[in-house]
Amino acid sequence: MSEREAEQEPQAAGMQASSPPALGGLGKTRCPMCMELFKAPRILPCLHTFCTTCLEQLEPFSVLLLGPPDPETTSHRLWVWDKQPQQLEPQLSILCPVCDTEVDLPPGGVKALTMDHLAINEVLLQNLQEDAPGVVCDLCSDREVESRCLTCKVNLCQFCSQAHRRQKKTASHSVVPMQDLKGYSQIGRPIMCSVHPAEELNLYCEQCDQPVCRDCVLSDHREHAYDLISNVIHKHGNSMRELLHSTRPQVGTLERALAQIEGVGSALRSRMDALSADVREFCDGYITAIREHRDQLLKQLEDLRIQKENTLHLQKLQVEQLLADLRTGVEFTEHLLSNGSDLEILITKGVVMNRLKKLKIVDYSIGPGVDDGICFSPQEKAGQYGGYEVFGVILTKGVDPAKCILQGEDIHKAWEKQKVTFTLLCRDTLGEPMGRGGEHIRVSVSHKNKKDCVLKTMVQDNNNGTYTISFIPEEPGPYTVCVCVRGQHIQGSPYTMTVRRKFRQHQGIFHCCSFCSSGGQKNARCACGGTMAGGYQGCGHGHKGHPGRRHWSCCGGTEEKSDCSWKVEVGSSQRSLVRTVAL
Repeated sequence: MSEREAEQEPQAAGMQASSPPALGGLGKTRCPMCMELFKAPRILPCLHTFCTTCLEQLEPFSVLLLGPPDPETTSHRLWVWDKQPQQLEPQLSILCPVCDTEVDLPPGGVKALTMDHLAINEVLLQNLQEDAPGVVCDLCSDREVESRCLTCKVNLCQFCSQAHRRQKKTASHSVVPMQDLKGYSQIGRPIMCSVHPAEELNLYCEQCDQPVCRDCVLSDHREHAYDLISNVIHKHGNSMRELLHSTRPQVGTLERALAQIEGVGSALRSRMDALSADVREFCDGYITAIREHRDQLLKQLEDLRIQKENTLHLQKLQVEQLLADLRTGVEFTEHLLSNGSDLEILITKGVVMNRLKKLKIVDYSIGPGVDDGICFSPQEKAGQYGGYEVFGVILTKGVDPAKCILQGEDIHKAWEKQKVTFTLLCRDTLGEPMGRGGEHIRVSVSHKNKKDCVLKTMVQDNNNGTYTISFIPEEPGPYTVCVCVRGQHIQGSPYTMTVRRKFRQHQGIFHCCSFCSSGGQKNARCACGGTMAGGYQGCGHGHKGHPGRRHWSCCGGTEEKSDCSWKVEVGSSQRSLVRTVAL
């Protein structure tokens, strides 16, 4: 007997029994489905316990067909319907009647689920405390129990108790009447091996991570590392305690989140009530037309209230469900660690730790607050009702992608390998600037002729309703620029942007007249296309075709600091006139 068992099951002679457990608290003895005392209770992966027969009566939620286990991985393989139907076995899933969680049953079905030995013990304790009939002898399974052997941990009828005392092997065992056990908080029962029913589970296979019996280590678990359960309980119990310690704070976090949602809901109702009062006060001065306008405003507010309260209600239900799941996991684990025997803890360890790990990483988020832009503006014109001009509108300050525009010259001209920057101005449905940031902006820039050429863009929120968008085109050519706000294209999107080649230096001369610049040569030509009277090809002062201001002889451009277009115009009719003229 381990130290834990010695503490939970004191000898009758000379020891004071512990106080009975509070059966109305953590101790659960009745099935949530049939409301009767547990009979062969099984634990679902969500840590809710039910009678085996009750679980077998549940309709399957879904059915998968699994093939035979893979000999290398020992895991089942999913089969399609048209392959060897004689080798398929169903993989069932059911919905937990308490938390409505879909849980997958093991290949063996309900009877392959983990047995809740802690619940069995509590049922026995309750029967003893209430003097309830129905507890039968563990040996003959026929007569009602009269006493219990504290050494063998079995319940005995009068006949089996007398035989137990007469046998030489068990004559020295401590056999006490069942009435003396009413004050006990734990009555351990031997848990037998499912493969070798005559052998008790008292060893633990480290390789398979499960309790085993003496015959198991000689057969299926041969050459596996194993040890006595009393020697490994501290290591595995501590791992469960550490996981419980890190999971328990989630309960408080979810409780605070639930309280925050309820507070937001209350504030939302107060906010909407205040707005309704303002609307009524504004509209009561008008007669028929104003009443019609007031009713319209109140309907709009009510729609907003319903929309937001529905969102909060959904979040509340989700958080309540997460909180219920966490409470179940924490309470079950605390109860198991506080009242379960070493073997019971190890048997239940797998399903408990899997559940706690899933509950530990639950995610939740709280929706926006009450003041998210909804306001009442009495100065705004609201149109006419019954021929009367009325004022007062409910502003939601929602961005309207169709009213958003781009500002900046870079969207119309750009150069390769030079940063392109422009500004997005967000507006609401009335065309007014939003005045605040936080919108979801998506920008994509791609080359029209090269599908794999997609540029990396940067979007900076200026927190005033404007967003700075920048990128660097690596190659020249036509680009498509798509700017979306809340998943919708803005005004004018998608844009077409032409990226020019790298800035070109002028090869010619920036002058006023090709004739003068060439020293009076008649064959001097200028790219501007101007000619002189008398057969000269180049342009001159005051003659036809002269630009009237200084220009470049290589391309005819009239801006001194500009990009040379000489190469762009290759092949044009003017190409033959392009010639660099030197002084």
